[in-house]
Amino acid sequence: PPAEPLTERRQAGGVRTIVLKNPRRRNALSLPMLQSLRRDLLHDVKSRELRVIVIAAEGPVFCSGHDLKELSSEDDVKHHSQVFELCAEVMTLIQKLPVPVIAKVNGLATAAGCQLVASCDIAVASEKSQFATPGVNIGLFCSTPAVALGRSLPRKVALEMLFTGEPLSAHEALMHGLVSKVVPEDKLEEETMKISQKICESSKSVLALGKATFYRQITQDLDTAYKMTTKVMVDNLTLRDGQEGIEAFIQKRKPVWSH
Repeated sequence: PPAEPLTERRQAGGVRTIVLKNPRRRNALSLPMLQSLRRDLLHDVKSRELRVIVIAAEGPVFCSGHDLKELSSEDDVKHHSQVFELCAEVMTLIQKLPVPVIAKVNGLATAAGCQLVASCDIAVASEKSQFATPGVNIGLFCSTPAVALGRSLPRKVALEMLFTGEPLSAHEALMHGLVSKVVPEDKLEEETMKISQKICESSKSVLALGKATFYRQITQDLDTAYKMTTKVMVDNLTLRDGQEGIEAFIQKRKPVWSH
């Protein structure tokens, strides 16, 4: 029989939900899973109808990271490089997309799965969720997850996770900034959709400009960041939706976005 798809993509009301659908393999980021996820992220991404992407998962494990069967000595260095290079491509792609990407986490996110959460723009987690980088325990330090983790968490928190492999609870992850919000499991869908729908009320072109600018300025020194964002603010005013928003505010009416 044909293999079942590893991800499922559905879209309604501007919100695309991508579901990792391989719970028997703990939604591991195998090469085929990464390829499927990349396809779903890039599908018709410039469409005016697409406003936000949500990444979710089936089963008790959000994502267990790389499929270790692909990393054994049975495969050569070329194959191992392909796996890690595609994973890095997908993680950086998330931040390059013109729409916000939300991780909806209900369960365990480990290693590259934790990296996936850290790479998303927003992360909403259920209270039962946990986050860990346990590669050190099997002799494979989570060096690539550390890139995203080190940019989301305080250095000492990230390094404790990386050195010990011990998990953070959902509330610890919230306290340290790995996730944006923690809610009871039965409220996870509602809260994620609430955030998504709020994003959908804004101009896609304005959000795309703002997201790209945020990630550019965050790596710059203060003076360079202000110089760059000052220019972007001026550029924002030249957008049709930039002027529409200001006119609507002055005229005390709701803006009509062109996106």
